[in-house]
Amino acid sequence: MNISPLDWGIIAAFFIISLLIGLFTSKSAGKSSKDFFLSGRNMPWWLLGVSMVATTFSADTPNLVTDIVRVNGVSGNWGWWCFLLTGMLTVFVYAKLWRRSEITTDLEFYELRYGGKPAAFLRGFRAIYLGVFFNIMIMATVSLAAIKIGGVMLGLTPVQTLLIASIVTVIYSSLGGLKGVLLTDFFQFFIAMAGAIGAAVYILDLPEVGSLENLLAHPNVSDKLSFFPDFNNMNEVIPLLLVPIAIQWWATWYPGAEPGGGGYIAQRMLSAKDEKNAIGATLFFNIAHYALRPWPWIIIALASLVVFPEISDLQAAFPHMPADKVGNDLAYSAMLTYLPPGLIGIVLASLIAAVMSTLSTHLNWGSSYVVNDFYLRFVKPEATDKELVNVGRISTVLLMAFAALLALALSNALEAFNILLQIGAGTGLIFILRWFWWRINAYTEISAMIISFLVALFFEVINPKIGLISIPEGMEYLKLLYGVMVTTATWLTVTLVTKPEDDKVLKTFYEKVKPAAYGWRKLLNRHPEIEAEQGQLPFEIGLMVAGSIAIYSALFAIGFWLYDDTIPAILAFTVSTIGFVILFRGWGKIKLF
Repeated sequence: MNISPLDWGIIAAFFIISLLIGLFTSKSAGKSSKDFFLSGRNMPWWLLGVSMVATTFSADTPNLVTDIVRVNGVSGNWGWWCFLLTGMLTVFVYAKLWRRSEITTDLEFYELRYGGKPAAFLRGFRAIYLGVFFNIMIMATVSLAAIKIGGVMLGLTPVQTLLIASIVTVIYSSLGGLKGVLLTDFFQFFIAMAGAIGAAVYILDLPEVGSLENLLAHPNVSDKLSFFPDFNNMNEVIPLLLVPIAIQWWATWYPGAEPGGGGYIAQRMLSAKDEKNAIGATLFFNIAHYALRPWPWIIIALASLVVFPEISDLQAAFPHMPADKVGNDLAYSAMLTYLPPGLIGIVLASLIAAVMSTLSTHLNWGSSYVVNDFYLRFVKPEATDKELVNVGRISTVLLMAFAALLALALSNALEAFNILLQIGAGTGLIFILRWFWWRINAYTEISAMIISFLVALFFEVINPKIGLISIPEGMEYLKLLYGVMVTTATWLTVTLVTKPEDDKVLKTFYEKVKPAAYGWRKLLNRHPEIEAEQGQLPFEIGLMVAGSIAIYSALFAIGFWLYDDTIPAILAFTVSTIGFVILFRGWGKIKLF
Protein backbone atom coordinates (compact mmCIF):
# COMPACT_ATOMS: atom_id res chain seq x y z
CA MET A 1 0.00 0.00 0.00
CA ASN A 2 1.09 3.60 -0.54
CA ILE A 3 1.95 5.60 2.57
CA SER A 4 1.64 9.36 2.08
CA PRO A 5 4.17 11.93 3.39
CA LEU A 6 1.52 12.97 5.94
CA ASP A 7 1.34 9.42 7.26
CA TRP A 8 5.12 9.14 7.50
CA GLY A 9 5.17 12.46 9.32
CA ILE A 10 2.68 11.19 11.91
CA ILE A 11 4.70 8.00 12.42
CA ALA A 12 7.96 9.94 12.70
CA ALA A 13 6.42 12.33 15.25
CA PHE A 14 5.27 9.35 17.31
CA PHE A 15 8.77 7.85 17.38
CA ILE A 16 10.36 11.18 18.29
CA ILE A 17 7.97 11.82 21.18
CA SER A 18 8.51 8.30 22.55
CA LEU A 19 12.29 8.76 22.46
CA LEU A 20 12.05 12.20 24.07
CA ILE A 21 10.05 10.75 26.97
CA GLY A 22 12.79 8.17 27.51
CA LEU A 23 15.46 10.87 27.49
CA PHE A 24 13.40 13.12 29.79
CA THR A 25 13.01 10.42 32.45
CA SER A 26 16.48 8.86 32.13
CA LYS A 27 18.06 10.99 34.86
CA SER A 28 15.52 10.15 37.56
CA ALA A 29 15.34 6.50 36.46
CA GLY A 30 19.10 6.11 36.90
CA LYS A 31 19.14 7.19 40.56
CA SER A 32 18.48 3.72 41.97
CA SER A 33 17.11 0.32 41.04
CA LYS A 34 13.83 1.14 42.83
CA ASP A 35 13.49 4.29 40.74
CA PHE A 36 14.28 2.30 37.59
CA PHE A 37 11.83 -0.54 38.33
CA LEU A 38 9.19 1.07 40.62
CA SER A 39 9.37 4.79 39.89
CA GLY A 40 10.01 5.62 43.55
CA ARG A 41 6.73 3.99 44.66
CA ASN A 42 4.73 7.23 44.30
CA MET A 43 2.66 6.72 41.13
CA PRO A 44 -1.03 7.76 40.97
CA TRP A 45 -3.82 5.35 40.10
CA TRP A 46 -4.77 6.99 36.78
CA LEU A 47 -1.26 6.75 35.35
CA LEU A 48 -0.81 3.16 36.50
CA GLY A 49 -4.29 2.14 35.29
CA VAL A 50 -3.77 3.63 31.83
CA SER A 51 -0.37 1.92 31.66
CA MET A 52 -1.93 -1.46 32.45
CA VAL A 53 -4.50 -0.93 29.70
CA ALA A 54 -1.87 0.25 27.22
CA THR A 55 0.29 -2.80 27.92
CA THR A 56 -2.59 -5.20 27.27
CA PHE A 57 -3.49 -3.14 24.16
CA SER A 58 -0.80 -5.10 22.43
CA ALA A 59 -0.78 -5.37 18.66
CA ASP A 60 -1.25 -9.12 19.02
CA THR A 61 -4.52 -8.65 20.95
CA PRO A 62 -6.63 -7.34 18.02
CA ASN A 63 -5.00 -10.06 15.90
CA LEU A 64 -6.01 -12.64 18.52
CA VAL A 65 -9.57 -11.27 18.71
CA THR A 66 -9.80 -11.34 14.91
CA ASP A 67 -8.65 -14.95 14.84
CA ILE A 68 -11.20 -15.88 17.53
CA VAL A 69 -14.13 -14.07 15.87
CA ARG A 70 -13.41 -15.48 12.42
CA VAL A 71 -13.23 -19.04 13.78
CA ASN A 72 -15.73 -19.11 16.67
CA GLY A 73 -17.72 -15.88 16.40
CA VAL A 74 -18.09 -13.18 19.04
CA SER A 75 -18.85 -15.77 21.73
CA GLY A 76 -15.35 -17.19 21.29
CA ASN A 77 -14.06 -14.16 23.19
CA TRP A 78 -15.09 -15.78 26.47
CA GLY A 79 -11.66 -17.39 26.20
CA TRP A 80 -10.25 -14.07 27.45
CA TRP A 81 -13.39 -12.30 28.75
CA CYS A 82 -13.44 -14.87 31.56
CA PHE A 83 -10.29 -13.31 33.01
CA LEU A 84 -12.35 -10.32 34.16
CA LEU A 85 -13.31 -12.51 37.14
CA THR A 86 -9.76 -12.88 38.36
CA GLY A 87 -9.13 -9.24 37.48
CA MET A 88 -11.93 -8.06 39.79
CA LEU A 89 -10.76 -10.47 42.49
CA THR A 90 -7.38 -8.77 42.27
CA VAL A 91 -9.00 -5.32 42.54
CA PHE A 92 -10.89 -5.91 45.76
CA VAL A 93 -8.94 -8.67 47.51
CA TYR A 94 -5.31 -8.67 46.42
CA ALA A 95 -4.32 -5.16 45.26
CA LYS A 96 -4.05 -3.80 48.81
CA LEU A 97 -2.18 -6.91 49.96
CA TRP A 98 0.43 -6.51 47.22
CA ARG A 99 0.98 -2.85 48.04
CA ARG A 100 1.11 -3.64 51.77
CA SER A 101 3.92 -6.16 51.21
CA GLU A 102 6.32 -3.36 50.09
CA ILE A 103 8.38 -5.78 48.01
CA THR A 104 10.16 -4.76 44.80
CA THR A 105 8.94 -7.54 42.51
CA ASP A 106 6.25 -10.16 42.85
CA LEU A 107 8.99 -12.82 42.95
CA GLU A 108 10.36 -11.29 46.15
CA PHE A 109 7.04 -12.47 47.61
CA TYR A 110 8.43 -16.01 47.70
CA GLU A 111 10.99 -15.22 50.39
CA LEU A 112 8.40 -13.25 52.35
CA ARG A 113 5.79 -16.02 52.27
CA TYR A 114 8.14 -19.04 52.34
CA GLY A 115 11.49 -19.75 53.96
CA GLY A 116 14.85 -21.46 53.51
CA LYS A 117 16.50 -22.86 50.42
CA PRO A 118 13.24 -23.93 48.70
CA ALA A 119 12.01 -20.32 48.79
CA ALA A 120 15.34 -19.04 47.48
CA PHE A 121 15.32 -21.65 44.71
CA LEU A 122 11.77 -20.75 43.76
CA ARG A 123 12.59 -17.07 43.55
CA GLY A 124 15.79 -17.56 41.54
CA PHE A 125 14.38 -20.18 39.20
CA ARG A 126 11.22 -18.23 38.42
CA ALA A 127 13.31 -15.12 37.84
CA ILE A 128 14.87 -16.91 34.89
CA TYR A 129 11.85 -19.06 33.95
CA LEU A 130 9.39 -16.14 33.89
CA GLY A 131 11.65 -13.14 33.46
CA VAL A 132 13.64 -14.65 30.62
CA PHE A 133 12.08 -17.70 28.93
CA PHE A 134 8.38 -17.06 29.50
CA ASN A 135 8.78 -13.34 29.00
CA ILE A 136 10.60 -13.88 25.72
CA MET A 137 7.69 -16.07 24.58
CA ILE A 138 5.21 -13.28 25.35
CA MET A 139 7.29 -10.63 23.60
CA ALA A 140 7.72 -12.94 20.64
CA THR A 141 3.94 -13.08 20.14
CA VAL A 142 3.86 -9.28 20.19
CA SER A 143 6.76 -9.16 17.74
CA LEU A 144 4.91 -11.63 15.51
CA ALA A 145 2.02 -9.16 15.36
CA ALA A 146 4.50 -6.43 14.43
CA ILE A 147 5.84 -8.63 11.63
CA LYS A 148 2.35 -9.07 10.19
CA ILE A 149 1.54 -5.36 10.46
CA GLY A 150 4.85 -4.38 8.87
CA GLY A 151 4.50 -6.94 6.10
CA VAL A 152 0.90 -6.16 5.17
CA MET A 153 0.84 -2.40 5.64
CA LEU A 154 4.40 -1.33 4.90
CA GLY A 155 5.76 -4.15 2.77
CA LEU A 156 8.62 -4.74 5.21
CA THR A 157 10.36 -8.06 5.68
CA PRO A 158 10.12 -9.66 9.14
CA VAL A 159 13.73 -8.73 9.91
CA GLN A 160 13.23 -5.10 8.89
CA THR A 161 10.11 -4.80 11.04
CA LEU A 162 11.78 -6.30 14.09
CA LEU A 163 14.85 -4.10 13.77
CA ILE A 164 12.81 -0.90 13.64
CA ALA A 165 10.45 -1.84 16.50
CA SER A 166 13.18 -3.28 18.69
CA ILE A 167 15.68 -0.45 18.46
CA VAL A 168 13.27 2.36 19.35
CA THR A 169 11.60 0.38 22.17
CA VAL A 170 14.89 -0.70 23.71
CA ILE A 171 16.25 2.85 23.69
CA TYR A 172 13.43 4.49 25.63
CA SER A 173 12.85 1.46 27.90
CA SER A 174 16.48 1.18 28.92
CA LEU A 175 16.86 4.93 29.44
CA GLY A 176 13.65 5.86 31.24
CA GLY A 177 12.93 2.80 33.39
CA LEU A 178 9.38 2.25 34.64
CA LYS A 179 8.58 5.97 34.77
CA GLY A 180 9.51 6.32 31.11
CA VAL A 181 7.36 3.29 30.32
CA LEU A 182 4.39 4.70 32.27
CA LEU A 183 4.52 8.13 30.64
CA THR A 184 4.99 6.65 27.17
CA ASP A 185 2.11 4.23 27.81
CA PHE A 186 -0.12 7.17 28.75
CA PHE A 187 0.71 8.93 25.47
CA GLN A 188 0.44 5.74 23.43
CA PHE A 189 -2.90 4.63 24.93
CA PHE A 190 -4.88 7.55 23.52
CA ILE A 191 -3.30 7.12 20.10
CA ALA A 192 -4.13 3.43 20.16
CA MET A 193 -7.77 4.04 21.13
CA ALA A 194 -8.21 6.78 18.51
CA GLY A 195 -6.70 4.56 15.84
CA ALA A 196 -8.87 1.52 16.67
CA ILE A 197 -12.13 3.50 16.79
CA GLY A 198 -11.31 5.56 13.69
CA ALA A 199 -10.43 2.44 11.72
CA ALA A 200 -13.65 0.66 12.72
CA VAL A 201 -15.81 3.64 11.73
CA TYR A 202 -14.11 4.05 8.34
CA ILE A 203 -14.17 0.33 7.50
CA LEU A 204 -17.94 0.23 8.04
CA ASP A 205 -18.27 2.73 5.17
CA LEU A 206 -16.24 0.68 2.71
CA PRO A 207 -18.24 -0.25 -0.44
CA GLU A 208 -17.60 -3.93 0.28
CA VAL A 209 -19.14 -3.55 3.75
CA GLY A 210 -21.71 -0.81 3.13
CA SER A 211 -22.73 0.02 6.70
CA LEU A 212 -23.03 -1.50 10.14
CA GLU A 213 -26.55 -2.70 9.27
CA ASN A 214 -25.35 -4.38 6.07
CA LEU A 215 -22.43 -5.95 7.90
CA LEU A 216 -24.61 -7.51 10.59
CA ALA A 217 -27.01 -8.87 7.95
CA HIS A 218 -24.28 -10.40 5.75
CA PRO A 219 -24.49 -14.22 5.56
CA ASN A 220 -20.79 -14.55 6.46
CA VAL A 221 -21.39 -12.57 9.65
CA SER A 222 -24.98 -13.09 10.85
CA ASP A 223 -24.29 -16.44 12.55
CA LYS A 224 -21.25 -15.12 14.43
CA LEU A 225 -22.85 -12.24 16.37
CA SER A 226 -24.17 -13.89 19.51
CA PHE A 227 -22.45 -13.07 22.82
CA PHE A 228 -22.99 -16.68 23.87
CA PRO A 229 -22.59 -19.98 22.02
CA ASP A 230 -25.62 -21.97 20.92
CA PHE A 231 -26.87 -23.68 24.10
CA ASN A 232 -28.38 -26.44 21.98
CA ASN A 233 -24.88 -27.39 20.86
CA MET A 234 -22.78 -28.56 23.79
CA ASN A 235 -19.79 -28.97 21.47
CA GLU A 236 -19.76 -25.16 21.37
CA VAL A 237 -20.97 -24.38 24.89
CA ILE A 238 -18.36 -26.46 26.70
CA PRO A 239 -15.16 -25.10 25.08
CA LEU A 240 -16.35 -21.56 24.40
CA LEU A 241 -18.19 -20.77 27.65
CA LEU A 242 -18.27 -23.44 30.36
CA VAL A 243 -14.54 -24.19 30.47
CA PRO A 244 -13.50 -20.50 30.57
CA ILE A 245 -16.15 -19.45 33.15
CA ALA A 246 -16.07 -22.58 35.33
CA ILE A 247 -12.38 -23.44 35.27
CA GLN A 248 -10.02 -21.36 33.18
CA TRP A 249 -10.19 -18.01 35.03
CA TRP A 250 -9.13 -19.42 38.42
CA ALA A 251 -7.15 -22.50 37.42
CA THR A 252 -4.72 -21.10 34.84
CA TRP A 253 -1.90 -18.60 34.93
CA TYR A 254 -1.72 -16.17 32.03
CA PRO A 255 0.39 -12.97 31.82
CA GLY A 256 -1.66 -9.91 32.71
CA ALA A 257 -4.49 -12.09 34.06
CA GLU A 258 -2.74 -13.93 36.87
CA PRO A 259 -5.13 -15.17 39.60
CA GLY A 260 -4.40 -12.90 42.55
CA GLY A 261 -2.38 -10.51 40.41
CA GLY A 262 1.24 -10.85 39.40
CA GLY A 263 3.81 -9.92 36.76
CA TYR A 264 3.56 -6.42 35.36
CA ILE A 265 0.14 -5.93 37.02
CA ALA A 266 1.78 -6.53 40.42
CA GLN A 267 4.66 -4.24 39.41
CA ARG A 268 2.16 -1.42 38.82
CA MET A 269 0.42 -2.08 42.15
CA LEU A 270 3.76 -2.13 43.97
CA SER A 271 4.71 1.25 42.47
CA ALA A 272 1.44 2.91 43.58
CA LYS A 273 1.42 5.72 46.16
CA ASP A 274 -0.67 3.66 48.55
CA GLU A 275 -3.23 0.86 48.77
CA LYS A 276 -6.07 3.10 47.56
CA ASN A 277 -4.16 4.00 44.39
CA ALA A 278 -3.29 0.32 43.82
CA ILE A 279 -7.00 -0.58 43.97
CA GLY A 280 -7.99 2.36 41.75
CA ALA A 281 -5.42 1.46 39.11
CA THR A 282 -6.51 -2.16 38.78
CA LEU A 283 -10.20 -1.18 38.77
CA PHE A 284 -9.69 1.31 35.94
CA PHE A 285 -7.70 -1.30 34.02
CA ASN A 286 -10.47 -3.90 34.21
CA ILE A 287 -13.20 -1.45 33.20
CA ALA A 288 -11.25 -0.15 30.21
CA HIS A 289 -9.85 -3.51 29.10
CA TYR A 290 -13.07 -5.53 29.16
CA ALA A 291 -15.88 -2.99 28.68
CA LEU A 292 -14.48 -0.19 26.49
CA ARG A 293 -11.94 -1.70 24.13
CA PRO A 294 -13.17 -4.93 22.53
CA TRP A 295 -15.83 -3.65 20.11
CA PRO A 296 -13.67 -1.77 17.56
CA TRP A 297 -11.60 -4.94 17.19
CA ILE A 298 -14.70 -7.13 16.90
CA ILE A 299 -16.28 -4.87 14.26
CA ILE A 300 -13.13 -4.99 12.12
CA ALA A 301 -12.91 -8.76 12.57
CA LEU A 302 -16.52 -9.19 11.40
CA ALA A 303 -15.90 -6.91 8.41
CA SER A 304 -12.91 -9.04 7.43
CA LEU A 305 -15.27 -12.00 6.94
CA VAL A 306 -16.93 -10.01 4.17
CA VAL A 307 -13.77 -8.76 2.46
CA PHE A 308 -11.50 -11.79 3.09
CA PRO A 309 -13.87 -14.70 3.87
CA GLU A 310 -11.16 -17.37 3.54
CA ILE A 311 -7.47 -17.59 4.40
CA SER A 312 -6.82 -18.22 0.69
CA ASP A 313 -8.21 -14.71 0.02
CA LEU A 314 -5.62 -13.27 2.38
CA GLN A 315 -2.85 -15.25 0.70
CA ALA A 316 -3.95 -14.02 -2.71
CA ALA A 317 -4.11 -10.40 -1.55
CA PHE A 318 -0.65 -10.49 0.09
CA PRO A 319 1.45 -12.96 -1.90
CA HIS A 320 4.70 -11.49 -0.54
CA MET A 321 3.85 -12.65 3.00
CA PRO A 322 5.53 -15.93 4.10
CA ALA A 323 3.01 -18.78 3.95
CA ASP A 324 3.48 -19.68 7.63
CA LYS A 325 2.53 -16.11 8.66
CA VAL A 326 -0.82 -16.11 6.80
CA GLY A 327 -3.70 -17.08 9.09
CA ASN A 328 -7.00 -15.69 10.32
CA ASP A 329 -5.16 -13.25 12.58
CA LEU A 330 -3.65 -11.55 9.53
CA ALA A 331 -7.12 -10.30 8.57
CA TYR A 332 -6.96 -7.39 11.06
CA SER A 333 -3.90 -5.87 9.42
CA ALA A 334 -5.34 -6.66 5.98
CA MET A 335 -8.48 -4.60 6.70
CA LEU A 336 -6.39 -1.62 7.75
CA THR A 337 -4.85 -1.38 4.29
CA TYR A 338 -8.15 0.15 3.11
CA LEU A 339 -7.75 3.26 5.27
CA PRO A 340 -7.17 6.67 3.64
CA PRO A 341 -4.07 8.93 3.98
CA GLY A 342 -3.91 10.66 7.36
CA LEU A 343 -6.01 8.04 9.11
CA ILE A 344 -3.61 5.31 8.03
CA GLY A 345 -0.79 7.28 9.66
CA ILE A 346 -2.72 7.54 12.92
CA VAL A 347 -3.65 3.86 12.80
CA LEU A 348 -0.10 2.80 12.01
CA ALA A 349 1.14 4.97 14.87
CA SER A 350 -1.50 3.37 17.12
CA LEU A 351 -0.39 -0.13 16.14
CA ILE A 352 3.24 0.80 16.67
CA ALA A 353 2.17 2.24 20.05
CA ALA A 354 0.45 -1.05 20.90
CA VAL A 355 3.59 -3.01 20.06
CA MET A 356 5.96 -0.69 21.85
CA SER A 357 3.88 -0.22 25.03
CA THR A 358 3.68 -3.99 25.55
CA LEU A 359 7.29 -4.65 24.68
CA SER A 360 8.55 -1.84 26.90
CA THR A 361 6.57 -3.10 29.88
CA HIS A 362 7.76 -6.66 29.44
CA LEU A 363 11.33 -5.51 28.98
CA ASN A 364 11.27 -3.50 32.20
CA TRP A 365 9.36 -6.21 34.08
CA GLY A 366 11.61 -9.01 32.82
CA SER A 367 14.81 -7.11 33.56
CA SER A 368 13.48 -6.35 37.09
CA TYR A 369 13.40 -10.12 37.68
CA VAL A 370 16.87 -10.60 36.27
CA VAL A 371 18.31 -7.74 38.35
CA ASN A 372 16.43 -7.92 41.66
CA ASP A 373 15.58 -11.61 41.93
CA PHE A 374 18.64 -13.19 40.34
CA TYR A 375 21.66 -10.88 40.01
CA LEU A 376 21.26 -8.98 43.30
CA ARG A 377 19.93 -11.97 45.24
CA PHE A 378 22.32 -14.67 44.05
CA VAL A 379 25.17 -13.24 41.98
CA LYS A 380 26.26 -10.00 43.63
CA PRO A 381 24.33 -8.97 46.76
CA GLU A 382 26.70 -6.04 47.33
CA ALA A 383 26.09 -4.51 43.89
CA THR A 384 25.61 -0.74 43.84
CA ASP A 385 22.47 0.93 42.51
CA LYS A 386 24.39 2.21 39.50
CA GLU A 387 25.57 -1.30 38.68
CA LEU A 388 22.03 -2.69 39.06
CA VAL A 389 20.63 -0.09 36.68
CA ASN A 390 23.35 -0.94 34.14
CA VAL A 391 22.59 -4.67 34.44
CA GLY A 392 18.91 -3.82 33.93
CA ARG A 393 19.70 -1.91 30.77
CA ILE A 394 21.89 -4.69 29.38
CA SER A 395 19.27 -7.36 30.12
CA THR A 396 16.68 -5.18 28.37
CA VAL A 397 18.70 -5.32 25.15
CA LEU A 398 19.29 -9.09 25.38
CA LEU A 399 15.64 -9.92 26.14
CA MET A 400 14.51 -7.99 23.07
CA ALA A 401 17.08 -9.70 20.85
CA PHE A 402 15.99 -13.20 21.85
CA ALA A 403 12.29 -12.33 21.57
CA ALA A 404 12.83 -11.06 18.02
CA LEU A 405 14.55 -14.31 17.04
CA LEU A 406 11.73 -16.45 18.46
CA ALA A 407 9.09 -14.32 16.70
CA LEU A 408 10.49 -15.45 13.37
CA ALA A 409 9.51 -19.04 14.24
CA LEU A 410 5.90 -18.45 15.39
CA SER A 411 2.85 -18.64 13.10
CA ASN A 412 -0.23 -17.11 14.76
CA ALA A 413 -1.43 -15.38 17.92
CA LEU A 414 -4.07 -17.96 18.92
CA GLU A 415 -1.50 -20.74 18.80
CA ALA A 416 0.76 -18.88 21.24
CA PHE A 417 -2.21 -17.96 23.48
CA ASN A 418 -3.23 -21.61 23.82
CA ILE A 419 0.33 -22.74 24.54
CA LEU A 420 0.70 -20.18 27.33
CA LEU A 421 -2.64 -21.22 28.83
CA GLN A 422 -1.60 -24.87 28.78
CA ILE A 423 1.72 -24.15 30.51
CA GLY A 424 -0.10 -22.37 33.34
CA ALA A 425 -2.96 -24.89 33.67
CA GLY A 426 -3.57 -25.98 37.26
CA THR A 427 -1.35 -23.40 38.94
CA GLY A 428 -3.88 -20.57 39.30
CA LEU A 429 -5.56 -21.75 42.51
CA ILE A 430 -2.22 -21.62 44.33
CA PHE A 431 -1.85 -17.91 43.61
CA ILE A 432 -5.35 -17.32 45.02
CA LEU A 433 -4.96 -19.47 48.17
CA ARG A 434 -1.35 -18.78 49.21
CA TRP A 435 -2.36 -15.48 50.83
CA PHE A 436 -5.12 -17.12 52.90
CA TRP A 437 -4.07 -20.71 53.64
CA TRP A 438 -1.09 -21.14 55.95
CA ARG A 439 -0.49 -24.75 54.84
CA ILE A 440 0.71 -23.87 51.32
CA ASN A 441 4.52 -23.99 51.16
CA ALA A 442 7.37 -23.55 48.69
CA TYR A 443 7.15 -27.19 47.58
CA THR A 444 3.51 -26.57 46.58
CA GLU A 445 4.61 -24.02 43.99
CA ILE A 446 7.70 -25.92 42.87
CA SER A 447 5.72 -29.10 42.19
CA ALA A 448 2.96 -27.20 40.37
CA MET A 449 5.45 -25.34 38.20
CA ILE A 450 7.24 -28.54 37.19
CA ILE A 451 4.22 -30.73 36.55
CA SER A 452 2.25 -28.07 34.64
CA PHE A 453 5.20 -27.56 32.31
CA LEU A 454 5.65 -31.31 31.79
CA VAL A 455 1.93 -31.80 31.07
CA ALA A 456 2.01 -28.92 28.58
CA LEU A 457 5.12 -30.40 26.95
CA PHE A 458 3.39 -33.75 26.68
CA PHE A 459 0.21 -32.43 25.06
CA GLU A 460 1.82 -29.85 22.77
CA VAL A 461 4.92 -31.79 21.63
CA ILE A 462 4.97 -35.48 22.61
CA ASN A 463 1.35 -36.68 22.39
CA PRO A 464 0.80 -35.43 18.80
CA LYS A 465 3.68 -37.69 17.76
CA ILE A 466 2.86 -40.84 19.74
CA GLY A 467 -0.94 -40.51 20.09
CA LEU A 468 -1.04 -41.92 23.63
CA ILE A 469 -4.14 -39.90 24.58
CA SER A 470 -6.77 -39.36 21.91
CA ILE A 471 -8.02 -35.77 21.66
CA PRO A 472 -11.03 -35.71 19.29
CA GLU A 473 -11.25 -32.82 16.87
CA GLY A 474 -13.13 -29.93 18.41
CA MET A 475 -12.35 -31.13 21.94
CA GLU A 476 -8.91 -29.58 22.34
CA TYR A 477 -10.12 -28.09 25.63
CA LEU A 478 -9.59 -31.56 27.13
CA LYS A 479 -5.86 -30.81 27.18
CA LEU A 480 -6.49 -27.86 29.48
CA LEU A 481 -8.79 -29.90 31.72
CA TYR A 482 -6.28 -32.75 31.97
CA GLY A 483 -3.57 -30.22 32.80
CA VAL A 484 -5.68 -28.62 35.54
CA MET A 485 -6.63 -31.99 37.09
CA VAL A 486 -3.14 -33.50 37.06
CA THR A 487 -1.37 -30.36 38.25
CA THR A 488 -3.91 -29.55 40.99
CA ALA A 489 -3.92 -33.13 42.31
CA THR A 490 -0.12 -33.09 42.37
CA TRP A 491 0.37 -29.84 44.28
CA LEU A 492 -2.42 -30.61 46.75
CA THR A 493 -0.79 -33.96 47.53
CA VAL A 494 2.65 -32.37 47.86
CA THR A 495 1.24 -29.66 50.15
CA LEU A 496 -0.30 -32.17 52.53
CA VAL A 497 2.65 -34.58 52.71
CA THR A 498 5.43 -31.99 53.12
CA LYS A 499 6.18 -29.95 56.22
CA PRO A 500 4.53 -26.53 56.50
CA GLU A 501 6.63 -23.39 56.56
CA ASP A 502 8.31 -22.47 59.84
CA ASP A 503 6.07 -20.50 62.19
CA LYS A 504 8.58 -17.65 62.26
CA VAL A 505 8.24 -17.18 58.50
CA LEU A 506 4.45 -17.41 58.63
CA LYS A 507 4.24 -14.92 61.52
CA THR A 508 6.42 -12.41 59.67
CA PHE A 509 4.27 -12.71 56.56
CA TYR A 510 0.97 -12.45 58.41
CA GLU A 511 1.99 -9.44 60.49
CA LYS A 512 3.37 -7.67 57.42
CA VAL A 513 0.54 -8.30 54.95
CA LYS A 514 -2.41 -8.69 57.35
CA PRO A 515 -4.61 -11.00 55.25
CA ALA A 516 -8.01 -12.01 56.60
CA ALA A 517 -7.74 -14.66 59.29
CA TYR A 518 -9.61 -17.30 57.27
CA GLY A 519 -7.21 -20.16 56.73
CA TRP A 520 -4.72 -18.89 59.33
CA ARG A 521 -6.58 -20.06 62.46
CA LYS A 522 -4.15 -22.85 63.33
CA LEU A 523 -1.21 -20.44 63.26
CA LEU A 524 -3.14 -17.79 65.20
CA ASN A 525 -4.21 -20.33 67.83
CA ARG A 526 -0.58 -21.35 68.34
CA HIS A 527 0.47 -17.71 68.64
CA PRO A 528 -2.16 -15.70 70.52
CA GLU A 529 0.23 -12.75 70.61
CA ILE A 530 -0.49 -12.16 66.91
CA GLU A 531 -3.31 -9.71 66.37
CA ALA A 532 -5.81 -11.52 64.13
CA GLU A 533 -7.10 -9.52 61.17
CA GLN A 534 -10.81 -10.27 60.84
CA GLY A 535 -10.85 -8.80 57.36
CA GLN A 536 -13.75 -8.24 54.99
CA LEU A 537 -13.27 -11.15 52.62
CA PRO A 538 -16.99 -11.96 52.05
CA PHE A 539 -17.70 -8.25 51.48
CA GLU A 540 -14.74 -7.96 49.07
CA ILE A 541 -15.87 -11.03 47.12
CA GLY A 542 -19.33 -9.47 46.93
CA LEU A 543 -17.78 -6.34 45.39
CA MET A 544 -15.90 -8.58 42.94
CA VAL A 545 -19.20 -10.15 41.84
CA ALA A 546 -20.95 -6.77 41.57
CA GLY A 547 -18.03 -5.34 39.60
CA SER A 548 -17.94 -8.29 37.22
CA ILE A 549 -21.68 -8.02 36.55
CA ALA A 550 -21.37 -4.25 36.01
CA ILE A 551 -18.51 -4.56 33.51
CA TYR A 552 -19.98 -7.52 31.60
CA SER A 553 -23.29 -5.64 31.39
CA ALA A 554 -21.50 -2.56 30.04
CA LEU A 555 -19.75 -4.74 27.45
CA PHE A 556 -23.08 -6.25 26.35
CA ALA A 557 -24.88 -2.88 26.44
CA ILE A 558 -22.41 -1.50 23.90
CA GLY A 559 -22.83 -4.62 21.79
CA PHE A 560 -26.62 -4.51 21.86
CA TRP A 561 -26.51 -0.82 20.93
CA LEU A 562 -24.30 -1.62 17.94
CA TYR A 563 -26.66 -4.46 17.00
CA ASP A 564 -29.57 -1.98 17.23
CA ASP A 565 -31.27 -4.13 19.89
CA THR A 566 -32.69 -1.24 21.90
CA ILE A 567 -34.54 -3.01 24.72
CA PRO A 568 -31.68 -5.43 25.59
CA ALA A 569 -29.27 -2.47 25.41
CA ILE A 570 -31.38 -0.49 27.90
CA LEU A 571 -31.69 -3.49 30.23
CA ALA A 572 -27.94 -4.19 30.11
CA PHE A 573 -27.16 -0.52 30.69
CA THR A 574 -29.52 -0.45 33.70
CA VAL A 575 -27.91 -3.54 35.24
CA SER A 576 -24.47 -2.06 34.61
CA THR A 577 -25.44 1.23 36.26
CA ILE A 578 -26.78 -0.53 39.37
CA GLY A 579 -23.62 -2.62 39.54
CA PHE A 580 -21.34 0.41 39.35
CA VAL A 581 -23.36 2.24 42.03
CA ILE A 582 -22.94 -0.74 44.37
CA LEU A 583 -19.29 -0.94 43.41
CA PHE A 584 -18.33 2.65 44.11
CA ARG A 585 -20.38 2.88 47.30
CA GLY A 586 -18.73 -0.29 48.59
CA TRP A 587 -15.24 0.80 47.58
CA GLY A 588 -15.14 3.47 50.29
CA LYS A 589 -15.88 0.86 52.96
CA ILE A 590 -12.83 -1.30 52.19
CA LYS A 591 -10.46 -1.36 55.15
CA LEU A 592 -7.04 0.03 54.25
CA PHE A 593 -3.82 0.44 56.25
